[in-house]
Amino acid sequence: MTAPTLPKEKGAGPPSPAARAEQVRRARRRGRVVALLFVFPALLLLGALVVYPVLFSVGRSFFDASGTRFVGGDNYTEIFHDPATLKAIRNTTIWVVVAPALLTGLGLILAVLVEKVRWATAFKLLLFMPMAVSFLAAGIIFRLAYDEDPDKGVLNAAVVSVHDAFKESPAYPSARAREGFGLTEGRDGSYLTNTSLSPGSTVTLPMVGVLPKDLPGGASPARPVEDGKTAADELRGVVYLDFAPGGGGTQGKIDPGESGMPGMKVEAVRDGHTVASTTTGSDGSFSFTGLKAGSYEVKLEQANFAQPYQGVSWLGPTLVTPMIIGAYLWIWTGFAMVLIGAGLSALPRDALEAARIDGANEWQIFRRITVPLLAPVLTVVFVTLVINVMKVFDLVYIIAPGPVQQDATVLATQMWLVSFGGGNNQGLGSALGVLLLLLVIPAMVFNVRRFRRSQ
Repeated sequence: MTAPTLPKEKGAGPPSPAARAEQVRRARRRGRVVALLFVFPALLLLGALVVYPVLFSVGRSFFDASGTRFVGGDNYTEIFHDPATLKAIRNTTIWVVVAPALLTGLGLILAVLVEKVRWATAFKLLLFMPMAVSFLAAGIIFRLAYDEDPDKGVLNAAVVSVHDAFKESPAYPSARAREGFGLTEGRDGSYLTNTSLSPGSTVTLPMVGVLPKDLPGGASPARPVEDGKTAADELRGVVYLDFAPGGGGTQGKIDPGESGMPGMKVEAVRDGHTVASTTTGSDGSFSFTGLKAGSYEVKLEQANFAQPYQGVSWLGPTLVTPMIIGAYLWIWTGFAMVLIGAGLSALPRDALEAARIDGANEWQIFRRITVPLLAPVLTVVFVTLVINVMKVFDLVYIIAPGPVQQDATVLATQMWLVSFGGGNNQGLGSALGVLLLLLVIPAMVFNVRRFRRSQ
């Protein structure tokens, strides 16, 4: 369908080149004005929300904490003299070096492997789901997972279970000797009889601090050691829980219903040296035989009363940064896998098939063909993650407990802490913000240039 033509006036000829050029210029000007009218609201928002805050922060960084006195570059100088800020720069460097490299590598490996999985779409969806979780929710999840209490933290619960499967736990971590009945606590937490004993004698060692329900399953009622039945080279005794169910009873004396404490490690000590050791039976009784004449002391080893293994301090000063990076990997691995997978699906299949026909194995194809062809995609993913990592704030602020907040701090959290989190020095905070912007700009420019070249 052709556009209708207006009838030409008599005597009117075609427009001159100058008139045509003028008409084109007018049309272009009208187009620019219309485009500017449409773009103006977006430019207004961009200026109000991005340009103005950036310019204000740059100006504010040259003033003191109160914002009234011009200090020049003092805030920028303080950045590289303040120990907390230097630690933030160090931690940010660790994040930039470790997190993007690990994410890009994991994304590449998973993208290649997913292609060979039957339920590839479901697998991708499963790995990408953490991206739908907010950083706040993810931080709370991992704060609980990393909790040092095995009853709360799933990681320590698993570690403690594995540890206890291979190493016996202390028998009575809360037990202590009944005061005034023959036992004195040593510096190492062990207990030693305060009177000398000789072969042929007996000793009764009352303990408290253990609930009857916490006694081992094989515990049986304690029985007093009968006098006259101990050999001349033998030292006998009993370790029992000096607590009668229902109340009553006499302290320091074995009453009916009081239980022995089985599994208690006992030593015979002479002149400061252990000469014999044994373990109490189900009724708490023990016996040392073959002792030479002399004075002995009975010792309850410190291992009986040691606290049970509580796992690893995941959020301690040493491990807090790697643990937060682990949470970050959980969230962003799906993102890297999907982007790299999209690039992988666009690779020329004829090159891969030709390599297989020539006898190349899968590792050679991956190393010499897949990775080089994916290099542009891998670079974009890596640089994008570098930009994102430099701005990480939520996970560090939520996961790191207060006592180790300074050990995990990065530039973004340090900027907030200095400005609003108690420091109240918005001059130094603005300087940190400008430093963060200067670090991000090169990566952004690199990414923009790659996008333009690819188009």
